[in-house]
Amino acid sequence: MELLLATRSIHKVREIREILSATSGLKVLDLDEIGLKWHDEEEALEPFHTFEENAHSKAEYFHAKTGLPTVADDSGLEVDALGGAPGVRSKRFAPVEGLSGDILDQANNDYLVEQLGSLELEKRTAQYVCVAVVLGLTDQMIVARGQAKGLILAEPCGNGGFGYDPYFFEPNLEMTFAELHPDQKNKLSHRGKAFRTLEGILAEMEI
Repeated sequence: MELLLATRSIHKVREIREILSATSGLKVLDLDEIGLKWHDEEEALEPFHTFEENAHSKAEYFHAKTGLPTVADDSGLEVDALGGAPGVRSKRFAPVEGLSGDILDQANNDYLVEQLGSLELEKRTAQYVCVAVVLGLTDQMIVARGQAKGLILAEPCGNGGFGYDPYFFEPNLEMTFAELHPDQKNKLSHRGKAFRTLEGILAEMEI
């Protein structure tokens, strides 16, 4: 079974491939691998207010472009003290334009820390959320969701991961997601939970 991964993020590609590596007979393709070049239309694929709608939008776009069974995820950070923000705006939380990659991650993290100000740690509760959507394997949309709870630190810790990981503190392990070994992170993370759920759904389908 071939499954196209609808993301331009090399970090997501690596993580999702690792999570799905145990799925027998599944080959995960990425957009560069099939030679699908970036198009400006992709900037407008996440206009919705829920993770599921945005994931569906991306899966639908790339499935229509390629004809391949396609999985897309939308994920983000919900901070309780900020009313659930940044949520679906996690990738573009900071009020800046023209940034990408690690520089954009840093701008988003700086803005998050600024918004939380001097709020004490126990009130910095948050959750990472991931929703994965598959189109093209059956007539029905397949949906899987994962969530991971934590606290937002005022200072970064760790050099691994990406996005908000250096600030996302896992209280039970007393480590941030950026300090975890990739195998640990994939076990605990929102994306790991969502894609393992998806893995189970695919295994039951026996396509």
